[in-house]
Amino acid sequence: MKATLVDAPFDEPGWVYEIKWDGYRAMAYLNVDQTSLYSRNHLEFNQFTEINEALSALRLNAILDGEVVALKDDGGADFGALQNWKNTRRAQLHFYIFDMVWLEGRSLLSLSLIERRKLLEAVLPKDHPVIKVSQAFYTSGIDFFDAAKRMKLEGIIAKRADSFYSSDSRSRDWLKIKAKRRQEVVIGGYTRNEGTEKFFSALALGVYDKSGTLVYIGKVGTGFNQSIQKELMAEFEELITESCPFGIKPDVDEPSQFRPQRLGAKPTWLKPTLICEIEFAELTSDGKVRQASFKGLRKDKNPKEVVLELETRAGKLVNEVELEYDLQAPILPVSIDGPKKPKGRKAILAKNPLLTGQAETQEKNIDGHLLKFTHLSKLYWPEDGVSKRDMFNYYDSVAPLMLPYLLDRPMSLNRFPGGIHSQSFYQKNVKETAPDWALTMPHTNDKGEEKSYLLGHDRATLLWMASLGCIEINPWFSRSSSPDHPDYCVIDLDPDKNSFDQVIQAAQVTRNILEDIGVPSYPKTSGSTGIHIYIPLGAAYSYEQSQLFANLIVRQVNRELPKFTTLERSISKRGGKMYLDFLQNRPGATIAGVYSLRPKPGATVSMPLLWEEVKPGLKMRDFTIFNAIDRLKETGDLFSGVLGQGIDMHGVIASAQHRFA
Repeated sequence: MKATLVDAPFDEPGWVYEIKWDGYRAMAYLNVDQTSLYSRNHLEFNQFTEINEALSALRLNAILDGEVVALKDDGGADFGALQNWKNTRRAQLHFYIFDMVWLEGRSLLSLSLIERRKLLEAVLPKDHPVIKVSQAFYTSGIDFFDAAKRMKLEGIIAKRADSFYSSDSRSRDWLKIKAKRRQEVVIGGYTRNEGTEKFFSALALGVYDKSGTLVYIGKVGTGFNQSIQKELMAEFEELITESCPFGIKPDVDEPSQFRPQRLGAKPTWLKPTLICEIEFAELTSDGKVRQASFKGLRKDKNPKEVVLELETRAGKLVNEVELEYDLQAPILPVSIDGPKKPKGRKAILAKNPLLTGQAETQEKNIDGHLLKFTHLSKLYWPEDGVSKRDMFNYYDSVAPLMLPYLLDRPMSLNRFPGGIHSQSFYQKNVKETAPDWALTMPHTNDKGEEKSYLLGHDRATLLWMASLGCIEINPWFSRSSSPDHPDYCVIDLDPDKNSFDQVIQAAQVTRNILEDIGVPSYPKTSGSTGIHIYIPLGAAYSYEQSQLFANLIVRQVNRELPKFTTLERSISKRGGKMYLDFLQNRPGATIAGVYSLRPKPGATVSMPLLWEEVKPGLKMRDFTIFNAIDRLKETGDLFSGVLGQGIDMHGVIASAQHRFA
């Protein structure tokens, strides 16, 4: 299935987005006896032995569609290294898989993209060093494209979430938007300028028109060093011909407004069997590429398929596609099976981002206070292209829903000044650093020193914390007005060597136990590896009472799931089991707050859930900076009950004693 090139990104419901990888498109044919990897033109890739071995180890019968990519140490794609992989192996090889069309004897062509991806994610391993699921992003196409440009990626792919796989067609359900202008071209010859000592000066390039004629579109004279030229000359030797392969013999030494003098270039014609990829600035009015740069040979395609790719207007094409579909609300990754749309407390979320443009420093008046935001393009989540600017815009957008859970609560500042891979540190005392308008709670430490906790208060306070590099927001369970009495009790399901489906199973067992004794509970993803379950207390009980109650519940969970859960706090003694953490319920302890971003790859969010959503197939990366705001516009705040009327703990414990007898 091929994508249609369009001229611009767009925001429309019903579309999901993926990275456009700069590599070789490949179909993998897996069975338990043999694995083969083929190009789109059905040429076998036999040089990528690491991928074949990794796929064979999966022991699947399947057909997978993806992209073979060589990555440099900085995470950027190295197409040249991929081209010469058999000889150099100078980069990290990955197979990014974005679709599956056959599985265990069953064709998947009748399933939608979302259904196929669910199956794909279920059968492929997590965190494999070679085999990767190419992530789908449920987000703004325009924002995602901007992120791709900042990361210097080739571009993005937009896909209709409810589309079917149509083999060998240039589909309008898959659209590609390039951040850089690229074109596959046929090499029709090479030139040497007078007096040059190089193997050649430039390559003469062409594409085929509708009649099958090779049309000259200019030359490329940059992008290859002496070593690459030598390798190309070895390819050229057997292809030299007296006949010009172009329909009309071109003047390869033709002057232009950019190079008005002739250089004495002489052509050597080649049989048109080699394809290369170029990057270029623009096409001139007479159809020639300008400022072209050589990116590498492509041996995965048929030269006769190489045509000039012209951009279609995105708006026109998307409108046409939408006429063919009954558009629904934006598809969310956790509601594919069609449960009732969750609803909660509504709040007006920001329509426009707080920080726009490309300036590295901006000042904004927030709640009557002037805040300075610096180093805005710095990538805090480099693998995902998420910058400080994106983080500030997220917290500004989510503030109306988040602030009730921060109000009057002491904050533990977990600072990552250089992003998620930088050295982090906790700061609890802001006595000397907080702005004079910030609210604080004084306290005396064990050494008798006077300190001050920052109190959550308003949007300015939240954004000031973010400006310190507080990627995640960590509020106390209690407020400064009742510091010894938490508003809620928390059970933290902390997996070790467990699958996330086991976390989900433990969460549902916890829910059933609590329901049996009449206790409401509210789940959220941790944004890291586990699930947090909150129980409202209404600040009516002490931390000690809260911890004893949590202990009572998790002991029963452990009795029902002894094979993979434990109450052992020491990691070394857990034996790989999931820790049922009840000890978080103590003064001064914090966990990532609701709607908090996490310093984890994927820019995940700690997201409230309906219990109906806590089921197999749920993933931590279902909720990220890219899709959280869109979800919250649909769901509202599902967590408001946490701050509501607390339970009658004494009555509940009496009921529990009967239940657990």
